[in-house]
Amino acid sequence: ITNEKDYRNRRALLRAGILAGTAAATTWLYRRLASPAGSGKEAAGPQTGGYVTPEGEPATDLYDITHYNNFYEFSTSKEGVAPRAERFPTRPWTVEVGGLVHRPRTFDLEEVIRLGVEERVYRFRCVEAWSMVIPWLGVPLGRLLSQVEPMGSARFVAFETLFDPTRMPNQRTQVLPWPYVEGLRLDEALHPLTLLSTGLYGKALLPQNGAPIRLVVPWKYGFKSIKSVVRIRLVAEQPPTTWSMVASDEYGFYSNVHPGVSHPRWSQARERRIGSWGMRDTQLFNGYAEEVASLYTGMDLRQNY
Repeated sequence: ITNEKDYRNRRALLRAGILAGTAAATTWLYRRLASPAGSGKEAAGPQTGGYVTPEGEPATDLYDITHYNNFYEFSTSKEGVAPRAERFPTRPWTVEVGGLVHRPRTFDLEEVIRLGVEERVYRFRCVEAWSMVIPWLGVPLGRLLSQVEPMGSARFVAFETLFDPTRMPNQRTQVLPWPYVEGLRLDEALHPLTLLSTGLYGKALLPQNGAPIRLVVPWKYGFKSIKSVVRIRLVAEQPPTTWSMVASDEYGFYSNVHPGVSHPRWSQARERRIGSWGMRDTQLFNGYAEEVASLYTGMDLRQNY
């Protein structure tokens, strides 16, 4: 990972395009990082010279990534999350993984990290029609699930955020039903792009970004990437998800990024990249169609929103 001193000295250059991420670069990086070695010079790749994509699309500025956040457990104001989450304790931390598995297990954070942290530069698209490019650190979710040996009857994966109003004060309100829950189909969870993130920009996650461990599913809207995960269960039936429970007519289970499927209150055809001027076209599956479209062969993406 780039030395912190070097990173800070080059911050102006980063704004101009040194750190970047697009689908093409992510696919290349995934293939490199998925090699058996998983570390060393082969895995380092673009870390040695900055995150550069063929299109030259820059990563979002670190300050914006860490100060423009949706995390209702702390605040409903994006700018209010970081100061209210600042003292959130993330050690010790465990993730319970069970349900329809042969070897249920509780992992502490260090055990998750020892499974092999990789760096992925992903687009991040919010359902509110804004987007970022984020250099994540994390462990492929499929690698964690292989440790518990899913049963043949498992078809979905359910996730749960920590529920502790003493540590997450906005959980004292009724703004959402707590704890926050999310879900994926098992094949989505096992896809190589699906990540359990433990950091970004070469450092551990900050509380406002979902510390110490969160889900990242780059082809879906950001609310699917549940934060501060404490429980993962493999189940046979489609699990409930928080925003689908709150407004099922607006937030579906799949929530794949689709420019042709509008939110009931706004279009998804265009998006605003944080830190950039103007609007840009939204890409199907957030630009990852080549990698993930086969997961939905034969499905009507408008009906299965």
